[in-house]
Amino acid sequence: MKQFFIKNRISLSVLIAFLIFTGISFFADYQPGKAISKEYFFQFFKEMIFFLPIMFVLIGLGDVWINRDKVEKHIGKDSGLKGIILVMLLSMAQVGPLYGAFPVTYLLWKKGASVRNIFIYIGAFCTIKIPMLTFEIGFLGWKFSLLRTLVSIPAIIIIGIVMEKMVGKKDFTIKQP
Repeated sequence: MKQFFIKNRISLSVLIAFLIFTGISFFADYQPGKAISKEYFFQFFKEMIFFLPIMFVLIGLGDVWINRDKVEKHIGKDSGLKGIILVMLLSMAQVGPLYGAFPVTYLLWKKGASVRNIFIYIGAFCTIKIPMLTFEIGFLGWKFSLLRTLVSIPAIIIIGIVMEKMVGKKDFTIKQP
């Protein structure tokens, strides 16, 4: 237990500082502090509590059901353009906030997806999800959304290729304590 506190002292210090700030905000009737804790923090926390367990169940099922050989074949190192298109379609079809993409990203990496396709997946998830595009079209118009999407796709692919060149040969194995 003592090692846990030593190892996580910075994170725990930030948490304690936030709790003190929240307590002082309620005691001193400081409205911005109350808004931060009530409206933003607890709303985000509630969203995570309901969303993440479902994501982890789906990731667990995907870990069992998805065959590593198929992932390596379709979105692995030698997948080429077909792999890029597949990860973009996968990311476009998903819903939810960015932190919902990280468990999927981990599963893809664990199953043998290339570094290029993992970065393309994250980039496409952030910028060209279908649910996000529908809102964007409604607020900014279809011309803007089409232009932004057509500019984003090559940029995402270039970033994925560059990142593969930069970190592709590094060992990302997780070391157990």
